[in-house]
Amino acid sequence: MARPGPSPPGTQLTFREITAADVPALFYVRTRTRENAYTLEELQGLGITAESVAEKLTASFKGWLCADADRVVAFCMADRATGELWVVAVLPEYEDQGIGNTLMALAEEWLAVEGCTRAWLTTDVDPSLRAYGFYRRRGWADWKIENGVRWMELPLPRRPTQHDREP
Repeated sequence: MARPGPSPPGTQLTFREITAADVPALFYVRTRTRENAYTLEELQGLGITAESVAEKLTASFKGWLCADADRVVAFCMADRATGELWVVAVLPEYEDQGIGNTLMALAEEWLAVEGCTRAWLTTDVDPSLRAYGFYRRRGWADWKIENGVRWMELPLPRRPTQHDREP
């Protein structure tokens, strides 16, 4: 179900779950972020391909995107098996509109409902980068720095799970 979101004059932004058909557009966004940008070749070297992302979405991953009309402008994905917030990416021209916050909130809420008690992510060690301040403002805290990577965590409130609602 698409939900209206914040938008500049003349546009209509909507948020919805990612489907397999959206995967190519995710790579367009991911390779054009302002910080922590990767090329398609770099992503492929990490084992991140359209096929692997589509497979993740059929397993323990779920994601949401923000679209401006029919154009994907941002997305976020998380893994309920580990509690990892795997990626959040926003096109530079759509930054500072609350899109990343909305997407992160959807992922955090889903992880909590799925029974995760803690979410975690990895990011650059440089605290001057925008991403670090963004995560901190959302309540994420440093967990550790290991092998040149900053690990952050967020305690999640206990939410009724799907199993709690079954008779």
